[in-house]
Amino acid sequence: MLRALEEIRRMRGGAQAHLMRCSDGHYYVVKFQNNPQHRRVLANEMLGTKLAARLGLPTVPVAVVEVGEELIRLTPDLAIELGRARIPCAAGLHFGSRYPGDPRRLTLHDFLPDELLLQVENMHDFAGMLVFDKWTCNTNGRQALFIRETPRAAYRTVMIDQGFCFNAGEWNFPDAPLRGLYARNRVYLGVTGMESFAPWLERMEKRIGERMLDEVSSEIPPEWYEDDHDALYRLLELLERRRDRVPDLLLDAKKSYRNPFPNWT
Repeated sequence: MLRALEEIRRMRGGAQAHLMRCSDGHYYVVKFQNNPQHRRVLANEMLGTKLAARLGLPTVPVAVVEVGEELIRLTPDLAIELGRARIPCAAGLHFGSRYPGDPRRLTLHDFLPDELLLQVENMHDFAGMLVFDKWTCNTNGRQALFIRETPRAAYRTVMIDQGFCFNAGEWNFPDAPLRGLYARNRVYLGVTGMESFAPWLERMEKRIGERMLDEVSSEIPPEWYEDDHDALYRLLELLERRRDRVPDLLLDAKKSYRNPFPNWT
């Protein structure tokens, strides 16, 4: 567990997360239990990111971050805005996603023009992330960041924001063909058939099982799901059963009016 030492700035997005410097010397994007979306999005972030990493997908390290009452009291910007109301962020244990570098030196992009997008060195991972998003029923569009360490280095992508996996706070799976897709079809130009998804489908079968799901879920603070252990167990059971459905869900996306895989004939 880490301790938050300093608030750097508020981040964009509906969860109203904050970038914070923590006790391990790294910076984390911290989502609070009393965020406007749902308390369970913290559990989703922890479970989803750990599972994506298990599939070999490009994520960032995550951690439980303790934010103390004194830091909140001394930092007026640590607040949640709800319409005209403004309430302090809750003290306690919250979700932290490590910022992939020093925010004073590293520039992150959530959009690249087409000519640069096609140069991202791990573009194939968008196909793998779609396997993950279909499995977990991410009801938000896929969120990604693009990083270049030096001006001459190639861009690479990291996948962020698993909060709306499992349908956010609902913990169910209302599948739809376009859910989980990245907004731009260009990232899927390398998809030529179901074999393009095969590496991640195989890893899902070999690396994800009941024991592994139990191990990952045990790292989630119970207050993130209001101590409703039965609901968590039901979620894990449904997730385990869904693995065989993923190829059909990918086919549904392929057949949709958007035609996200233009080279899959």
